[in-house]
Amino acid sequence: MKSCIKKFFICAGSIACAMGATAQMTYSGYFLENYDYRFQMNPAFGNDKGFVSLPALGNLNINVHGNLHVTDVVYSLNGKTVLFTNPGISDSEAMSKFGAKNRLGSGEKVDILSVGFKGIGGYNTVSLSAVANVDVSVPGSFFSLAKEGVTNSTYEVENMFGNVNGYVQLALNHSRDIRQVPGLRVGAALKVLVGAGSFDFRFNEAKLILGENEWIARSNAEVYASVGGFKYKMDHSNETGKDYVSGGEIDKFKPTGFGLGLDLGAEYKWNDFKFSAAVLDLGFMNWGKTQKASTNGTQEFTTDAFHFSADNDAENSFDNEWNRLTDDVARLYQMTEVEEISSYTRALSATLNFAAQYELPQYRRLHFGLLNSTKINGKYTWTQFRLSANVQPVNCFSADVNVVAGTYGIGFGWLLNFHATGFNLFMGMDQIFAKTAKQGIPLNSNAAVNFGINFPF
Repeated sequence: MKSCIKKFFICAGSIACAMGATAQMTYSGYFLENYDYRFQMNPAFGNDKGFVSLPALGNLNINVHGNLHVTDVVYSLNGKTVLFTNPGISDSEAMSKFGAKNRLGSGEKVDILSVGFKGIGGYNTVSLSAVANVDVSVPGSFFSLAKEGVTNSTYEVENMFGNVNGYVQLALNHSRDIRQVPGLRVGAALKVLVGAGSFDFRFNEAKLILGENEWIARSNAEVYASVGGFKYKMDHSNETGKDYVSGGEIDKFKPTGFGLGLDLGAEYKWNDFKFSAAVLDLGFMNWGKTQKASTNGTQEFTTDAFHFSADNDAENSFDNEWNRLTDDVARLYQMTEVEEISSYTRALSATLNFAAQYELPQYRRLHFGLLNSTKINGKYTWTQFRLSANVQPVNCFSADVNVVAGTYGIGFGWLLNFHATGFNLFMGMDQIFAKTAKQGIPLNSNAAVNFGINFPF
């Protein structure tokens, strides 16, 4: 069983840290003057000057988020690093860290090249970006089964989901003042998307009922693989007499999928206040040929292939028999149905931003802002409130400090923005993290580091 758990967390951690280690926007910069990328959070925002980004380094954001942390599954015991399944970690201590739904996610958006300029009666930006998203949701019952082992006659591991996708995005943004309504500014962005690939995992149910001489396994699962050149690997089940999906491989990878997205935003100035609202990523991604694997609804099968012995040293001890089954997780779900569908369409994960800003009359270079951001993403939906203080003591420097509270707890953020003639550098954190593992991985799943270099003109 421990081998299975190790594989799961190595896989999930690698995906979240390597493939999805970059956030899609810097919320700490929403109210910050002369921050060039405010238009990504609200397309109504414009800049005083044009700019061109340093290729691939114009806007980098290293970010992960969730309520499942490294410290929940990894412990230090007698000078060694061990998983929560280690016998030296008590059941009560380990299980106190997990909830009913344990989520880990991240989003990657690398700005390959961005250009902003005035014209057509307003402000315009053209951006080419590479985007990747990862979301994983694991039920508490999974960790209970992993830690406590065979202590009951029935085990349910249901509602375990995951989604990974990546695409290239070309975005065209335009914003302008509405002369007929003094104080009002609006903007919109059109995004053209070319898909690189997508995997959508839905492990709806895996119920195991243990009897004296046999097991009854009830499962419901489906996987959509939208990657050019992907094929499932099949193995044979002696229990059911059918072939089932045991893995997959990619041969001659090629991009697949096409989509469109739309951002809409508005900002209104009234006396010393500014109010703004935006909806981002309204749209869809239509993936091309998709390989679907499923159990074809809820299926049930009986097996007598596993016999447990109370002797811990026996070949068929509880631990050995569990390892033999769970080292190959596919056998829990028995996805026997494989088909190719012509296309698979998913809505983009929309984001809603609502904000209010107040400029201090006694010192116009200081203002305060409250931002609410909500990511609408089905099972992975989250929301946060961010209260900011922003100051620009001199023309070439501005700074923001903020506190954030929401779905994933409470944190602090900051951003420094240097904008001299012909050169712009910003750095900061949307979420401050205090400790990291030896490998530099944050021990808390809510962490963000922001950095960018641009050239104003």
